[in-house]
Amino acid sequence: MVALEAKITPKPRFGNQTTNGHPPCFTSNLKQHAYWLDLLPPPPSLPENPLKTVDVVVVGSGYTGLNAALETIRGGRSTLVLDAQNPGFGCSTRNGGQISTSIKPSVTALTAKYGSDRAYAIRKEGENALQWIETLITQENIKCDFNRSGRYHAAHTPQHYEAIARDAEHLRKNEDIEAYTVPQSDQRTELGSDAYFGGVVFPRHASVNPGLYHRGLLDAAIKAGVHITGNCHVSGLQREKDRFILSTSKGQVSARDVIVATNGYTTHLTPWLQRRVIPIGSYIIATEELPTDLIDTLFPTKRIASDTCKVVYYYRTSPDRKRILFGGRVSARETNPLVSGPALYHDMCRIFPDLTGFKVSHSWSGTVAYTFDELAHTGIHNGVHYAMGYCGSGVSMAGYLGMKMGQKVLGQKAGQTAFDGLNFPTRPFYTGNPWFLPATVAWYRWQDSRQYKTAAKRR
Repeated sequence: MVALEAKITPKPRFGNQTTNGHPPCFTSNLKQHAYWLDLLPPPPSLPENPLKTVDVVVVGSGYTGLNAALETIRGGRSTLVLDAQNPGFGCSTRNGGQISTSIKPSVTALTAKYGSDRAYAIRKEGENALQWIETLITQENIKCDFNRSGRYHAAHTPQHYEAIARDAEHLRKNEDIEAYTVPQSDQRTELGSDAYFGGVVFPRHASVNPGLYHRGLLDAAIKAGVHITGNCHVSGLQREKDRFILSTSKGQVSARDVIVATNGYTTHLTPWLQRRVIPIGSYIIATEELPTDLIDTLFPTKRIASDTCKVVYYYRTSPDRKRILFGGRVSARETNPLVSGPALYHDMCRIFPDLTGFKVSHSWSGTVAYTFDELAHTGIHNGVHYAMGYCGSGVSMAGYLGMKMGQKVLGQKAGQTAFDGLNFPTRPFYTGNPWFLPATVAWYRWQDSRQYKTAAKRR
């Protein structure tokens, strides 16, 4: 490791100059779209207009919607997928491609609310989703750089290291989840940074190219016979006897069953759902191509990485190990990639000083959906099927619950999950506009910064 570090010649720090009017950390040809989109082949040709009558309509063409559609079409139901934008416009092609076991609340917290058996069943669904996505990608022959790379979860204070080390022990003993600790003294075997105080490795966590994964699902759905129409905004949803009537920008559609798979892009089309999900912007940058020795020093393994900050950072190399992708929440209020990019760059260079002077080629954002209890939810409301609220960990869970939802539409017992029947909470006066979010994020960021600075002084 020392030998590799010695090869690195840091690039000079930026001055105050701008590039094409952009902040100096950006390349001259900065792209304000997801890095993954550059790696996609030309999009498939899709029908301009939707079917007028169909068995199943799916609103939303991300991981949830496409996996639901695959189930219903293969179960013999004519299936239509509608999206207000081009298919895949949302966070399914804008995320970091990190796959964990998805469930945020601990078994202790879940037991207090639901009892021990239900708590362990909910936690197990995260493992089920992780295993399921690997099987799906293999069965559908989707070429998307899926890799059981493992994840390094870094502690930003000594106290957080102690906490995640205890959690790792519990996970091994009680939930059969592989995890082991890496003390600060050995951290550079996992991550080329001195910004953290050790961490925990989850060997079975995975990575994927999310754009290619989505394209593979889209191609599979088309091949199976799903009718997919993009740029078709759904503005109304009414029930008439035993059918639903959907008003769209391209005419009315009649369907026996409706699936809503809109997650962070949920609108007043379904106000009951809109009141229960919190849309949150997540921001990502990709660096220009970097020297191989630098990549090998900063990421000596192929693991993805995250940290224990309340406003979490997540990062990884690109599948070809030529760039670093770095994501997180960098402002209290929603912003745009020209503003979030330099802020993310600053935080990335704080964690990895060796990246100072290298530039950012891509800066983008996507919208995820959190819930008030930090759990994903699936069910039926007023006859409409839904699954959403993946809380930033939806690469596997979104598709898994979409698949299960499709099975429910078909009346299959296999569609049952541990999430079924859970209360889907909201808050008084909340209608889908998270007015409280800026203050909450600002508070969390202040806490993270204070904790980190205090810990750094004690090194």
